[in-house]
Amino acid sequence: MPDFSIVIGPLGALILVHIGVTAPRRQALLAANEPVPEAVLATLLIDTGASISGIDAGVLKGLPLQPTGVIGLLTPTTGATPQQTPTYDVELTIPGGSDGLTYHIAALAVTEGHFSGHQGLLGRDVLQACRMTYNGLDNTVQLSF
Repeated sequence: MPDFSIVIGPLGALILVHIGVTAPRRQALLAANEPVPEAVLATLLIDTGASISGIDAGVLKGLPLQPTGVIGLLTPTTGATPQQTPTYDVELTIPGGSDGLTYHIAALAVTEGHFSGHQGLLGRDVLQACRMTYNGLDNTVQLSF
């Protein structure tokens, strides 16, 4: 079971993840003799208020992805009107757990966003698969998958 300890900094609980293309997309690129991009290392804010993980448009632009859908998102800035937001299927890997293991999701639907101070949000769609301990006294978050 991968175990991750994250220090809570001034911007919150930030975690490094690799964002890449899914296996089917990788196979399609290879079949078309197109290059397969390397996974991008991104810093995501752990956000228990986000129902779905979001990745910055700049990170997604580095991967040859096409939107797989659109969802309506309510955020503090949208008010009562959902903002129509494209979704993309990505592969997500959290490297370097304290036990030397990684956590891998082969295909995850994420939303596109524009973030400042980090490159996205790790939402409850990922967090629902782990035990999370927020220790404010020690300024740490522990994730155990």
